[in-house]
Amino acid sequence: MSVVGSGPTSDGSVAKLIEIAEKPTLGRRLISWASRPPGRLYIPACAAVALIILFEDSVPSGHLPSFIVGLAGGLLLAGMGALRLGIALAVARPMIRHYWLRWISAPLIAALAIGISAADVPLSARVQASAEDLLDLRERADESTTIPLNGERAGMYALRSITMADEVVHYEVQGAGLWGRAGLAHSADEIPEGVFVPGQGARIYEHVTDDWYVWVEH
Repeated sequence: MSVVGSGPTSDGSVAKLIEIAEKPTLGRRLISWASRPPGRLYIPACAAVALIILFEDSVPSGHLPSFIVGLAGGLLLAGMGALRLGIALAVARPMIRHYWLRWISAPLIAALAIGISAADVPLSARVQASAEDLLDLRERADESTTIPLNGERAGMYALRSITMADEVVHYEVQGAGLWGRAGLAHSADEIPEGVFVPGQGARIYEHVTDDWYVWVEH
């Protein structure tokens, strides 16, 4: 006589046990999630957002798409990290001590990215790497008109146009500026910062490195 299907581990019994088993609540799911240290997705996501922020900082006056993605991603990851840490401190402190390196990785990545951006390292490095190619374009600059470049690359920047006004060469960088036109300027003479300069229209300047400035049109 066959006993297949009649034992306690038959498919029907297992399905019944699964059906009547108590489903975990949202609170239990959060505790289970927070009890595990940051892993293979969270830390790389933090690194990716940090790189986006550094790229945004390397563009004169910022880059709107990167700014939006970096801000949204950073706020989301910071909120997740704070929630996870708060729950872990309440119910799983031994896990924090045991996996301390993984727990501090995200804050270290964030602090490093913020520090590098605050020091304007991405912008200065990218301008210096592009300076020679940008200076080669000066012969095209014209005092009387703007010369379109239609995305032509010079060093690490794609340019929309080049123009000259009172010996200051202006390079409009494609995609630069959060709210308006922006780019780089080169001048052998010092340009006042943070004010409108006579003969330079509605541009405001900020020094970057050597003879290079960022300009923003207001």
